[in-house]
Amino acid sequence: MKQIAIDGPAGAGKSTIAKFLSKELNLMYVDTGAMYRSIGLACINAGIDMENEAQVGEVCGKADIDIQYIDGVQHMFLEGKDVSTDIRREEVGKAASDTSRFTAVRERLVAIQQQLGERYDVVMDGRDIGTKVLPDAGLKIFLTASSACRADRRVKQLAEQGITADFEEVKRDIEQRDYNDSHRANSPLCQAEDAILVDTSDLNIEQVIAVIKDLYNKTVWK
Repeated sequence: MKQIAIDGPAGAGKSTIAKFLSKELNLMYVDTGAMYRSIGLACINAGIDMENEAQVGEVCGKADIDIQYIDGVQHMFLEGKDVSTDIRREEVGKAASDTSRFTAVRERLVAIQQQLGERYDVVMDGRDIGTKVLPDAGLKIFLTASSACRADRRVKQLAEQGITADFEEVKRDIEQRDYNDSHRANSPLCQAEDAILVDTSDLNIEQVIAVIKDLYNKTVWK
């Protein structure tokens, strides 16, 4: 199977790039973040303490999660209900962040992600795709950008939504998240040894896509 693994820090543009690549290369885009958000929503619905690893693990183990691709777009189902819109709520994102660090959550979702990678040609983005989820991926990309560049992008994105944000504060938050992601005990963010570093600081989306498509075309697929 053709597998493209894209890892990198927050704000590097992983999801945006992965979505474009999936369309241009006719690959299935696996939104791993949506899976973690679904577990977060399940925990919210259960009314548990997000800091309680045992409770989170119990909810995660019992949650009926299903993934369906409708018109080529990934939809998340929780207990039989399409929650693709619900999981985008701000509080669900926080719940996903709080619960994704627990072993039970990561083990279950990594198993699902690996099954998808075995059944379909995929492009998948996250923090540990190339190191843990798809360690044998034919093409591994570590997408990054300077913290200043990522902060600038985030401030502009918020401005488009009518939200004013302080650049220095956003930059500090990004750098703190980088530290947390790279120092967590379970599946820390790191560049796989065989991953190709792509710095997007001075590149636009079209240029990043062109770089990765060139690498894709040079890859010898099994």
